[in-house]
Amino acid sequence: MMSPVLPSNQRGMTLIVGMIMLVLITLLVTSAFILSGSNLRSVSNMQFREEALAAANKAIEQAMSAAFTTTPTSSVIDVDIDNDGDNDYEVNIATPTCIRATQVAGTTSGPGSGSSVSLGLASPPPPNFNTVWDIDATVTQAFSGASVRVRQGVRVLLTQAQYNAVCI
Repeated sequence: MMSPVLPSNQRGMTLIVGMIMLVLITLLVTSAFILSGSNLRSVSNMQFREEALAAANKAIEQAMSAAFTTTPTSSVIDVDIDNDGDNDYEVNIATPTCIRATQVAGTTSGPGSGSSVSLGLASPPPPNFNTVWDIDATVTQAFSGASVRVRQGVRVLLTQAQYNAVCI
């Protein structure tokens, strides 16, 4: 038969080992929680960046589809990136600038638009200009202040009159 263990023989080692294990598990859970929070922020920032790039590109396409060379002005375009009916991003497009122009020799701006034959004398056609435009779009996230900037170059063929109006 076993002799009963008296309380004076127990030293409390189980309690100390148990407390050490609890502290280690608590540290492990806390570090996992902190790591998952930073990973979530990182993924959220990457998602914002990709969506903002898509929104900026969509806004630039809308700006290019309009006749931006007739009266270049800055604009704000609301973009619904997920097509749910709510505007997700506000894209600020700076005033498009004509950064380079080269004259295209021997071109006309349309049929009969400057070349006339009278009494056998032909006047030379008015020149067209191959212009390069810079379109700059910026998307800023309201609550974090993060922003994405997209610049795109566009080549547009302009007549002499259009060139004189917007590129000089």
